[in-house]
Amino acid sequence: MKLLSLFVFVLCQLKLLMVVSGSIPLVQKPFTAILPKPHISPNTLPFKDVLSSVYYLNKCPQAEGIIQQKVKAWFHKNYTLAASLIRLHFHDCAVRGCDASILLNHKGSERRALASKTLRGFQVIDDIKAEVEKSCPKTVSCADILTAAARDATVLLGGPFWEVPFGRKDGKISISKEADMVPQGHENVTQLIDFFQARGLSILDLVVLSGSHTIGRSTCYSILHRLAKFDPTLDRKYLKNLTRSCKWSNDFVHLDVTTPTAFDIEYYKNLGKKMGLLSTDQALFLDPRTSPFVSALATQPDLFFNQFAVSMVNLGNILIPAHLNQKEVRLNCNYVNP
Repeated sequence: MKLLSLFVFVLCQLKLLMVVSGSIPLVQKPFTAILPKPHISPNTLPFKDVLSSVYYLNKCPQAEGIIQQKVKAWFHKNYTLAASLIRLHFHDCAVRGCDASILLNHKGSERRALASKTLRGFQVIDDIKAEVEKSCPKTVSCADILTAAARDATVLLGGPFWEVPFGRKDGKISISKEADMVPQGHENVTQLIDFFQARGLSILDLVVLSGSHTIGRSTCYSILHRLAKFDPTLDRKYLKNLTRSCKWSNDFVHLDVTTPTAFDIEYYKNLGKKMGLLSTDQALFLDPRTSPFVSALATQPDLFFNQFAVSMVNLGNILIPAHLNQKEVRLNCNYVNP
């Protein structure tokens, strides 16, 4: 067993070495992320539906500017919406690929599911969509807007910039029970790895994207199982503080207790101190498949920033092949077109 753990550790370290030495250049932001191929089948979708960084160059060159300005305006009204937009983007891409299915607002949709109850930021996307439609009618998809908004929200929080490839289409299907597939904070590492790999994401992507918990909040409901009885993976003093903060299950607590409003590597440092809020966070530090990545990211802020940008591109590239009549550019992000 020890030999197996050592073997896995060495493999992880080799992968990190590849990341640092060539795959991800350590440069100062802004930079252009290394864009992997979208997770689509060229035999299923026509070439025009493959993502491209110049997709709106002639169709709607002002699209990114509008999205950036709107996200910034909402951020100044309520900075907590930035973390919510990143989370909303993840919940969208994690179910049917990045097709804005989470935005559809009808009975039985993902948005109406119990698992989506704490999602926020829908009004931000609606505001952006309305402004974009004025400049470029029937052109920019809600899925592309949500993807770019998540990037701009990250930058406003002090995180990295990356170039977003565009060309996503909006799905017409959204099913409530499918939202329950998204990790809720109580899964084990094997379940998390399986979930990510089923969507074309790696173990490194899992650990890096979990780093988005360096900002944002969670409801106490998500950690009740850790507070109900002594959890040996939770620091005793931190446990007492959480118990005092969680009077009700719908109370909120910061995901990063050290620097809750800064996009930094304190999230990873906290895991080493048994101060990961969600059990899924703390499990990343304990599992031999993920712990080497946690240790590396906890000491190398440039590595985290650069790899976060790349992993967010990987997330945004999750596309599920479908017939063209199942995809469209919605006129209103809440409903399919008439």
